[in-house]
Amino acid sequence: MARYTGPKARISRRFGEPILGDNKAIQKKNYAPGMHGRGKKRKQSEYATQLAEKQKAKYIYGLLERQFAKLFDKASRKKGVTGEVLLQLLEARLDNTVYRLGIAPTRRAARQLVSHKHILVNGDIVNIPSFTLRPGDKVAVREKSKSLEAITDSLSIQGVKKYPWLEWDGSELEGKLIHIPVRQDIPENINEQLIVELYSK
Repeated sequence: MARYTGPKARISRRFGEPILGDNKAIQKKNYAPGMHGRGKKRKQSEYATQLAEKQKAKYIYGLLERQFAKLFDKASRKKGVTGEVLLQLLEARLDNTVYRLGIAPTRRAARQLVSHKHILVNGDIVNIPSFTLRPGDKVAVREKSKSLEAITDSLSIQGVKKYPWLEWDGSELEGKLIHIPVRQDIPENINEQLIVELYSK
Protein backbone atom coordinates (compact mmCIF):
# COMPACT_ATOMS: atom_id res chain seq x y z
CA MET A 1 0.00 0.00 0.00
CA ALA A 2 1.21 3.51 -0.80
CA ARG A 3 2.57 5.66 2.01
CA TYR A 4 3.44 9.32 2.42
CA THR A 5 7.06 9.68 1.25
CA GLY A 6 7.34 13.47 1.04
CA PRO A 7 9.31 15.86 3.28
CA LYS A 8 8.79 15.05 6.96
CA ALA A 9 9.73 18.55 8.10
CA ARG A 10 6.97 20.07 5.98
CA ILE A 11 4.31 17.96 7.69
CA SER A 12 5.76 18.70 11.12
CA ARG A 13 5.72 22.44 10.38
CA ARG A 14 2.14 22.29 9.14
CA PHE A 15 0.94 21.00 12.50
CA GLY A 16 3.61 22.65 14.65
CA GLU A 17 4.60 19.29 16.14
CA PRO A 18 7.30 16.69 15.31
CA ILE A 19 4.63 14.16 14.34
CA LEU A 20 6.89 12.27 11.94
CA GLY A 21 9.87 12.33 14.28
CA ASP A 22 11.54 15.41 12.80
CA ASN A 23 12.26 18.35 15.11
CA LYS A 24 14.42 20.48 12.79
CA ALA A 25 12.13 22.89 11.02
CA ILE A 26 9.48 23.51 13.66
CA GLN A 27 10.98 26.43 15.59
CA LYS A 28 12.97 27.92 12.74
CA LYS A 29 10.10 29.63 10.92
CA ASN A 30 6.99 31.28 12.30
CA TYR A 31 4.96 30.94 9.10
CA ALA A 32 3.32 28.04 7.30
CA PRO A 33 5.14 25.91 4.69
CA GLY A 34 4.67 26.46 0.98
CA MET A 35 4.91 29.41 -1.39
CA HIS A 36 1.98 31.20 0.25
CA GLY A 37 3.16 30.50 3.81
CA ARG A 38 4.13 34.13 4.45
CA GLY A 39 0.76 35.45 3.33
CA LYS A 40 -1.98 36.81 5.56
CA LYS A 41 -3.17 34.14 7.92
CA ARG A 42 -6.88 33.49 7.64
CA LYS A 43 -9.02 32.14 10.41
CA GLN A 44 -9.71 28.44 9.91
CA SER A 45 -13.29 27.29 9.51
CA GLU A 46 -14.72 24.64 11.81
CA TYR A 47 -14.51 22.09 9.00
CA ALA A 48 -10.85 22.96 8.30
CA THR A 49 -9.97 22.50 11.98
CA GLN A 50 -11.68 19.10 12.07
CA LEU A 51 -10.05 18.03 8.81
CA ALA A 52 -6.60 19.09 10.05
CA GLU A 53 -7.03 16.98 13.19
CA LYS A 54 -7.94 13.93 11.11
CA GLN A 55 -4.96 14.52 8.80
CA LYS A 56 -2.67 14.82 11.81
CA ALA A 57 -3.88 11.49 13.23
CA LYS A 58 -3.40 9.84 9.83
CA TYR A 59 0.19 11.10 9.56
CA ILE A 60 1.05 10.14 13.14
CA TYR A 61 -0.09 6.54 12.74
CA GLY A 62 0.87 6.26 9.06
CA LEU A 63 -2.53 5.42 7.58
CA LEU A 64 -4.07 6.41 4.28
CA GLU A 65 -7.59 7.83 3.95
CA ARG A 66 -9.38 4.60 3.08
CA GLN A 67 -7.73 2.65 5.87
CA PHE A 68 -8.44 5.40 8.40
CA ALA A 69 -12.11 5.64 7.34
CA LYS A 70 -12.52 1.87 7.71
CA LEU A 71 -11.01 2.00 11.18
CA PHE A 72 -13.32 4.85 12.17
CA ASP A 73 -16.31 2.85 10.92
CA LYS A 74 -15.17 -0.10 13.03
CA ALA A 75 -14.76 2.18 16.08
CA SER A 76 -18.23 3.68 15.61
CA ARG A 77 -19.81 0.20 15.73
CA LYS A 78 -18.08 -0.78 18.96
CA LYS A 79 -19.31 -0.02 22.47
CA GLY A 80 -17.81 2.99 24.18
CA VAL A 81 -16.84 6.54 23.22
CA THR A 82 -16.11 6.47 19.49
CA GLY A 83 -13.10 8.81 19.59
CA GLU A 84 -11.42 6.88 22.39
CA VAL A 85 -12.16 3.53 20.73
CA LEU A 86 -10.60 4.85 17.50
CA LEU A 87 -7.35 5.73 19.30
CA GLN A 88 -7.39 2.36 21.07
CA LEU A 89 -7.68 0.57 17.71
CA LEU A 90 -4.79 2.63 16.36
CA GLU A 91 -2.67 1.84 19.41
CA ALA A 92 -3.46 -1.90 19.16
CA ARG A 93 -1.98 -2.11 15.64
CA LEU A 94 1.09 -4.35 15.43
CA ASP A 95 3.33 -1.71 13.83
CA ASN A 96 2.44 0.83 16.52
CA THR A 97 3.11 -1.70 19.30
CA VAL A 98 6.52 -2.57 17.82
CA TYR A 99 7.29 1.16 17.87
CA ARG A 100 5.98 1.64 21.43
CA LEU A 101 8.12 -1.27 22.67
CA GLY A 102 11.22 0.50 21.30
CA ILE A 103 12.06 -2.25 18.78
CA ALA A 104 11.94 0.42 16.05
CA PRO A 105 12.70 4.17 16.32
CA THR A 106 9.64 5.24 14.28
CA ARG A 107 6.33 3.77 13.20
CA ARG A 108 7.59 3.77 9.61
CA ALA A 109 10.58 1.66 10.63
CA ALA A 110 8.31 -0.59 12.70
CA ARG A 111 6.09 -1.16 9.65
CA GLN A 112 9.13 -2.21 7.65
CA LEU A 113 10.28 -4.67 10.33
CA VAL A 114 6.83 -6.26 10.39
CA SER A 115 6.58 -6.42 6.59
CA HIS A 116 10.03 -8.04 6.35
CA LYS A 117 8.98 -10.82 8.74
CA HIS A 118 11.22 -9.90 11.68
CA ILE A 119 8.35 -9.88 14.21
CA LEU A 120 6.45 -12.74 15.87
CA VAL A 121 3.01 -12.59 17.48
CA ASN A 122 2.40 -15.43 19.92
CA GLY A 123 5.26 -17.37 18.31
CA ASP A 124 4.08 -16.99 14.71
CA ILE A 125 5.44 -14.67 12.03
CA VAL A 126 2.99 -11.87 11.25
CA ASN A 127 3.88 -9.55 8.35
CA ILE A 128 0.72 -7.41 8.40
CA PRO A 129 1.42 -4.01 10.02
CA SER A 130 -2.30 -3.36 10.59
CA PHE A 131 -2.76 -6.63 12.51
CA THR A 132 -4.84 -5.88 15.62
CA LEU A 133 -3.45 -7.18 18.89
CA ARG A 134 -5.60 -8.39 21.76
CA PRO A 135 -4.84 -8.31 25.48
CA GLY A 136 -2.46 -11.15 26.32
CA ASP A 137 -0.81 -11.21 22.88
CA LYS A 138 2.99 -11.47 22.90
CA VAL A 139 5.11 -9.53 20.39
CA ALA A 140 8.68 -10.72 19.96
CA VAL A 141 11.67 -10.27 17.68
CA ARG A 142 12.30 -13.34 15.53
CA GLU A 143 15.31 -15.34 16.78
CA LYS A 144 17.45 -14.82 13.69
CA SER A 145 16.60 -11.08 13.68
CA LYS A 146 17.71 -10.36 17.27
CA SER A 147 21.16 -9.25 16.14
CA LEU A 148 19.78 -6.98 13.41
CA GLU A 149 21.53 -3.62 13.67
CA ALA A 150 18.33 -1.61 13.19
CA ILE A 151 16.75 -3.35 16.19
CA THR A 152 19.77 -3.31 18.52
CA ASP A 153 20.44 0.35 17.72
CA SER A 154 16.84 1.31 18.39
CA LEU A 155 16.76 -0.50 21.73
CA SER A 156 20.08 0.98 22.85
CA ILE A 157 19.43 4.55 21.67
CA GLN A 158 15.73 4.81 22.38
CA GLY A 159 15.63 2.59 25.40
CA VAL A 160 12.34 1.01 26.40
CA LYS A 161 9.70 3.59 27.21
CA LYS A 162 7.30 2.55 29.90
CA TYR A 163 3.65 2.38 28.93
CA PRO A 164 1.14 1.03 31.46
CA TRP A 165 -0.53 -1.25 28.91
CA LEU A 166 2.71 -2.90 27.73
CA GLU A 167 5.21 -5.24 29.35
CA TRP A 168 8.76 -5.76 28.05
CA ASP A 169 11.31 -8.53 28.62
CA GLY A 170 14.68 -7.19 27.43
CA SER A 171 16.48 -10.54 27.77
CA GLU A 172 14.04 -12.27 25.41
CA LEU A 173 13.26 -9.19 23.27
CA GLU A 174 9.60 -9.88 23.86
CA GLY A 175 6.71 -7.64 24.85
CA LYS A 176 3.15 -8.24 25.88
CA LEU A 177 -0.06 -6.26 25.49
CA ILE A 178 -1.45 -6.39 29.02
CA HIS A 179 -4.63 -4.46 28.30
CA ILE A 180 -6.10 -1.94 25.87
CA PRO A 181 -4.90 1.55 26.88
CA VAL A 182 -7.30 4.11 28.33
CA ARG A 183 -7.38 7.56 26.74
CA GLN A 184 -5.39 9.37 29.43
CA ASP A 185 -2.49 6.93 28.97
CA ILE A 186 -2.18 7.53 25.21
CA PRO A 187 0.43 10.30 24.83
CA GLU A 188 -0.49 11.52 21.33
CA ASN A 189 -1.71 15.12 21.11
CA ILE A 190 -4.91 14.39 19.18
CA ASN A 191 -8.35 15.89 19.75
CA GLU A 192 -10.32 12.82 18.72
CA GLN A 193 -13.66 14.57 19.24
CA LEU A 194 -12.94 16.80 16.22
CA ILE A 195 -12.45 13.65 14.11
CA VAL A 196 -15.76 12.24 15.32
CA GLU A 197 -17.51 15.52 14.47
CA LEU A 198 -15.94 15.50 10.98
CA TYR A 199 -17.16 11.98 10.17
CA SER A 200 -20.58 12.75 11.67
CA LYS A 201 -21.33 15.44 9.08
